[in-house]
Amino acid sequence: MDNKQFRVLIKYCFLKGKNTVETKTRLDAQFSDTVPGKPTIENWYAKFTRGEISTESGERSGRSKEVITDENI
Repeated sequence: MDNKQFRVLIKYCFLKGKNTVETKTRLDAQFSDTVPGKPTIENWYAKFTRGEISTESGERSGRSKEVITDENI
């Protein structure tokens, strides 16, 4: 499973009223080798609690891919 799918499952558990420990236990039972760590689950719970309901990754600062092109080199 990819990270986006795990975020959706974490959001589902959050909306169902599960806490982070219950969510981690539930995900471990189904996807034992690829589950995100407890800090990641806690981070997403904190975002959902603040009202950030999107499961998309946020923008990251840094150099964009367009900066390095053959014409610039």
